[in-house]
Amino acid sequence: MDFKGLTIGFGLTGSHCTHDEVLPQIEKLVDYGAKVIPIVSYTVANVDSRFGTAAHWLERITEICKQKPWTTVQETEPIGPQKLLDCLVIAPCTGNSLARLANALTDGPVLMAAKAQMRNHRPVVLAISTNDALGLNAANIAKLLVTKDIYFVPFGQDHPTGKPKSMVSRMELIPETCLEAIKGRQLQPLVVEKFKYLTS
Repeated sequence: MDFKGLTIGFGLTGSHCTHDEVLPQIEKLVDYGAKVIPIVSYTVANVDSRFGTAAHWLERITEICKQKPWTTVQETEPIGPQKLLDCLVIAPCTGNSLARLANALTDGPVLMAAKAQMRNHRPVVLAISTNDALGLNAANIAKLLVTKDIYFVPFGQDHPTGKPKSMVSRMELIPETCLEAIKGRQLQPLVVEKFKYLTS
């Protein structure tokens, strides 16, 4: 895949359990030639979890992208006026972020980046990770599925028996989804099996 000459914004939100899946995709984008601008939510920037400290994740992201992540609304607002990005990825995109985006709330750096990107009809790619995709957030996913300039990384149930309402994107499809989104197309199929987590 060729990303030479493309600038990709990469927004990470607080589904800490999927960060280990997501960071290799940032590495791929860099390896494919993209300039990647990392953007993190307040949760990623400040919350320590059993999956790693905030400092650990910020250090890894900085190392991969060769720049410190943007962590404030003030840093991300110019994305719109200056047309900085060819594509914005939000991965993982939590249920909280889905709900806020679907209802036009921009109270953090990642959501402001999305608003700024969409102002110019430029693509926003969502890689969801939410325990209530088939619950209360189903309405928000449906709303975003028919929203212009929004594209989804194909997703599926990650644990149908233990968490039947949960769905997670196939993070390895982020680069391919971005290329299709830049062309104005949704990568298909959209609903897939999430093989890694399926249980018998």
